[in-house]
Amino acid sequence: MNMHTVVVGSSGTTPEEVIAVARDGARIELHPEAVEALRTARRFIDDLAAKPDPVYGVSTGFGALAVRHIGPELRAQLQRNIVRSHAAGMGPRVEREVVRALMFLRLKTLASGRTGVRPEVAQAMADVLNAGITPVVHEYGSLGCSGDLAPLSHCALTLMGEGEAEDRDGVVRPAGDLLAEAGIAPVELREKEGLALLNGTDGMLGMLLMACADLARLFTSADIAAALSLEALLGTDRVLAPELHAIRPHPGQAASAANMLKMLAGSGLTGHHQDDAPRVQDAYSVRCAPQVAGAGRDTLTHARTVAERELAAAVDNPVVLPDGRVESNGNFHGAPVAYVLDFLAVAAADLASVAERRTDRLLDKNRSHGLPPFLAHDAGVDSGLMIAQYTQAALVSELKRLAAPASVDSIPSSAMQEDHVSMGWSAARKLRTAVDGLSRVIGVELYAAARAVELRSRTAGAAPGEAARAVVAALREAGAEGPGEDRFLAPDLAAAEAFVRSGALVAAAESVTGPLA
Repeated sequence: MNMHTVVVGSSGTTPEEVIAVARDGARIELHPEAVEALRTARRFIDDLAAKPDPVYGVSTGFGALAVRHIGPELRAQLQRNIVRSHAAGMGPRVEREVVRALMFLRLKTLASGRTGVRPEVAQAMADVLNAGITPVVHEYGSLGCSGDLAPLSHCALTLMGEGEAEDRDGVVRPAGDLLAEAGIAPVELREKEGLALLNGTDGMLGMLLMACADLARLFTSADIAAALSLEALLGTDRVLAPELHAIRPHPGQAASAANMLKMLAGSGLTGHHQDDAPRVQDAYSVRCAPQVAGAGRDTLTHARTVAERELAAAVDNPVVLPDGRVESNGNFHGAPVAYVLDFLAVAAADLASVAERRTDRLLDKNRSHGLPPFLAHDAGVDSGLMIAQYTQAALVSELKRLAAPASVDSIPSSAMQEDHVSMGWSAARKLRTAVDGLSRVIGVELYAAARAVELRSRTAGAAPGEAARAVVAALREAGAEGPGEDRFLAPDLAAAEAFVRSGALVAAAESVTGPLA
């Protein structure tokens, strides 16, 4: 476990800190100014709780039941009950990293001093994370409005010492037992605290932040694979010239073109042809690679902007304002996050689609400009990479289905009180699947392009660039074997996927090119 410590203040956090906690097990400390902000806000809640006037979340029911005033003798039960009743998720367990991000982001908002919980509640959440205790959270239960209710409720249930959670070793056990072993006292919730633990967009935001990190690596990986495909197809690198991209000034497009140009430096394969009728232009999937990947990069930039704004936000309802007012609001609505989650799924699908078209071109003897059919050793006896492209096509088809937006749907809930919801959690869940699929699609293109470059360099009397040679060598060292007779192909494809997913592809390229965008 990474023992790096993240200090949580009252003014938000960073994407890097969220990922350090979620994926690397970083420890968490509350900054003293966050503790003071918590104490100040709690005094306002205690003052309101002592008055006879009903205040939503403090002395009333919730949602459509907010019309009932709750007396002081029932308020602790009210807060316990909202957690228990809302912990109603179903389906498969959500990944550990998602739950840790969810909890840490909720803690970030608690520390803002806008929710009214006591410092003890925030400290208990930090202690649970530091102890490696991960609540069991289920796939279904959030509509992305009024917060990620069921997922956050399962986390709050663990703080109360109820329900189930996972220990450091991934074993699911009663949460009360895990708290006892870690020396953590179960939280006895008071006014407003149950509601404050549930009412945030933290799950969808955590998944957005991790997807942004993963996609940044995959966009660079896609540029590298596209450059290898261009070399293998004897394409021209003249379309990557900076002056051509300057006249259509999309930053992502320029970045992708620059990456590909670095990859192709010194190549002896670009611009060569196998016949007497040189191509004036390469196919769109080759020539327009920077435009497609670049549009995805710019979408990612927008998504990061939204995520950074959310990281600076305190999402709860009601909220405690600096002057002591406790006001209801609609900031828990997940629309801003849901939209960009859907946008990124669209970008991932299109990037996968263009990568598959390049793979298919490499395998088709009528369009590959001299490569053997399906890059086979002895076509007819061997099938080569024929079915690798089938697998890639199946993945692309699924990515297209996943690109259908979740955020345009809304199913009213809570007796029509919550009559328009964002479905942002659903958008986040399908984006995670899309990111996994894109990793595999790029892995297949890379595997095919590497084989094609090796075959081409044997017959073209010219060598690929130094960067391509470094990538191919590293891929082979990672366990994806080179050209030859047909063999059990799944392990090679799995090795190529892992090579992409781990960042080893980018590292191999950058060992020659220097930093890529």
